[in-house]
Amino acid sequence: MIRKKSLRPSLVPAASLALILTLPLDAAKAQENPLPTIGGAGGGLISDKLESDIGRQVMISIRRSTPRITDPLVYDYLTNIVYRLVPSAPLQNRDLTLTLIDNAGINAFAVPGGIVGVNGGLFLSAGTEQQFASVLAHELAHLSQRHFARRMEQQEASAPLAMAGMIAGIILSAATQSDIGIAAIAGSQALAIQNMLAYSRAHEQEADRVGLEILANAGLDPRGMPEMFEILMRENRLQGNQIPEYLSTHPLSQSRVADTRNRAEQYPEERIRDDQEYHLIRSRLQVRYASSPKLAVDTFEAYLAQTTETRNDVARYGLAVAYQRNNQAGKAIEILRDLLTQQPESITYTVTLAEALLSEDKMAEARALLRSALDRNPGNYPITYQLAETELADGSGEQAARLLQNLTRDLPGQEHLWLKLADAEGMARNVVGVHRARAEYEALMGDLESAQRQLRQAQEKLPAGSPERQIVTERLADITRRLNAKRSG
Repeated sequence: MIRKKSLRPSLVPAASLALILTLPLDAAKAQENPLPTIGGAGGGLISDKLESDIGRQVMISIRRSTPRITDPLVYDYLTNIVYRLVPSAPLQNRDLTLTLIDNAGINAFAVPGGIVGVNGGLFLSAGTEQQFASVLAHELAHLSQRHFARRMEQQEASAPLAMAGMIAGIILSAATQSDIGIAAIAGSQALAIQNMLAYSRAHEQEADRVGLEILANAGLDPRGMPEMFEILMRENRLQGNQIPEYLSTHPLSQSRVADTRNRAEQYPEERIRDDQEYHLIRSRLQVRYASSPKLAVDTFEAYLAQTTETRNDVARYGLAVAYQRNNQAGKAIEILRDLLTQQPESITYTVTLAEALLSEDKMAEARALLRSALDRNPGNYPITYQLAETELADGSGEQAARLLQNLTRDLPGQEHLWLKLADAEGMARNVVGVHRARAEYEALMGDLESAQRQLRQAQEKLPAGSPERQIVTERLADITRRLNAKRSG
């Protein structure tokens, strides 16, 4: 779950594009060419507990089946922009879970239980922060208006939990542009789920309207939404007759685009600058999805050679990341040191420089850089994580475990942190710590039996009456209750 206390105080964005949780539109029902729309599945008129259960099952399926981006800098940016929007969204439950799908395709989604996800490709296509934020605002609008639950009521669905796996399959098929989720939605039930997720035009228009309000109230430009629609239409034209790489529940009509543009124009016109941070993160992902690190280097070098700007820090940062990926850490370090001289408080520059220093085995320098930054930004996720990585690389398991314990407390839903903590505890020869961390990882992956076994092993190694044994015993009881409930029904 996202905890506000772990957020970075100030971040910057800029890129565009868009998304959706959707299904291929049935051609027989389509009244016009199906276009990619922003849409998600958000629920609410069903009970909060049931929504939470559906969300948990969907996340388990995503964790098990989908490659995800665990880069703390990217996750931290997404967290900040979402929680910039959240105060302006009429959500009853603001405890959201964010997930980043490691795929260059265009997609984003929202599902019951407050699950909001985006593909890495969403950053690539978005040209401005306003466009990128409009996707998230639209998804938050679907959640706030509880469209999924309203569809369930209309369909008189009787087994919503049974649909959780199929919902996840739909998301996975869209996110990975493959058949990975087909098994989850095969058979006659697939049509029922498609109907459940097929928002009406009224729901889409409502999400558009609410999304525009969210953007404006959050100090972002509502005009980013019609701009995003135009990007989606252009992407659809480029695909020709091919099925879009992301799912679609509804056609995006010219009238809907015009309506959104007209509504956006009703808001006061003011120049809203993109935050640089967004563009930095976008450059980072451009390198990630380049066909090769060498091509990324060539691309950024060519751009910098052609630009007339005296300083283009975003492109220079992208080149530094490309150098790092291309095993040219020395060149990356040179650029990043210069960038950090210009903006000494930049967390992104600091963490990226530490990554490059670590790859050159300059552990002491990386540690000093990160510790100084952590003193200025206590609890910051990217800094803390990179410092833990540095301690692990230097064989300091105990120090790394202490840092990772803090992160797992703030971000308990990030399963990769529990695995990293288990590694650190193992290096520190803390067997109980290894069992406890592994138990939390297994629970997040939905393997409650394994979690139970890990906790029992931890319990056996602790003295009776010790405070830690009491903590383990209570957690074991909780996992056992969940396992019994699962078995009974």
